[in-house]
Amino acid sequence: MEKSPVPLQRPAPQPAQPAPPATEVYLADLHTDMIPHVGSPTNISNNTGYDNQPGFLPDGSGLLFTSNRDGKQTDIYRYDLATKALTQLTRTPESEYSPIVTPDRTSFSVIRVEADGAQRLWRFDLDGSNPRLVLESVKPVGYHVWIDETRLALFVLGGQGQPNTLQLADTKTGQAQVIESGIGRSLLIRPGKGTVSFVSKPAGGRWIIKELDPGTRAVQTLTETVDNNMSEDCAWQPGGALIMASGTKLFSWVAGRGTWQELADLSSAGLGRITRLTVSPKDPLKLAFVADPPR
Repeated sequence: MEKSPVPLQRPAPQPAQPAPPATEVYLADLHTDMIPHVGSPTNISNNTGYDNQPGFLPDGSGLLFTSNRDGKQTDIYRYDLATKALTQLTRTPESEYSPIVTPDRTSFSVIRVEADGAQRLWRFDLDGSNPRLVLESVKPVGYHVWIDETRLALFVLGGQGQPNTLQLADTKTGQAQVIESGIGRSLLIRPGKGTVSFVSKPAGGRWIIKELDPGTRAVQTLTETVDNNMSEDCAWQPGGALIMASGTKLFSWVAGRGTWQELADLSSAGLGRITRLTVSPKDPLKLAFVADPPR
């Protein structure tokens, strides 16, 4: 979830403040055959304003993303892969960010910046109706991922100079417990494992990708991030490879196969810095990502 103009580091967006940065959402084929590669990207948001945080629907038929199209606040949109139709789902005076379809597939959850600036987790029906609060007392929430129908991993912002924390929350109790401090925004469920991967940012040290077992709460290290503490956005492929962005380049990492390997350099496509990655859950695989305007 991001606020104008720098993500999660300034007060909630107000009409008098500058608009969020003009980013776009792109879609590309992801080939994982003998020579893994990324196809030519297509701009699917096509908006002069802020577009960010794409996430695929569970059946892979489309994706949800955040968009600011009136210069006031962000709403959630759905893009359909077959028809290329773009549909606005939420139409609220508040800003919604980071849409994720819930495990029961009857709704999607968002981080909502409320009228008083509070950031809490909400959910809407799939058509964007019936908003309701998920966790009343847990705030300020920046990012989230569902572990199962009642448990979530949360990125909770630190206040008064305190670090951001990874917390495990349960909708049955409404409570959350801190697991680790000093984390990045990328929270992911690792395919086939059911663990939660996240980026650890130790003070004065290299950023590290770790994974949490939500059952035992054990945390182990997977690998260092792809560059020297510059990138934190990544996505798991269904087959188990991890993709991470650095500048205009994409890299791939597979457990037990050594270091990061360059997958693609999209600078030739006229794109700026790549962030916010997500991979479709089914073949043929698609990669959605956010890119800054080229400089």
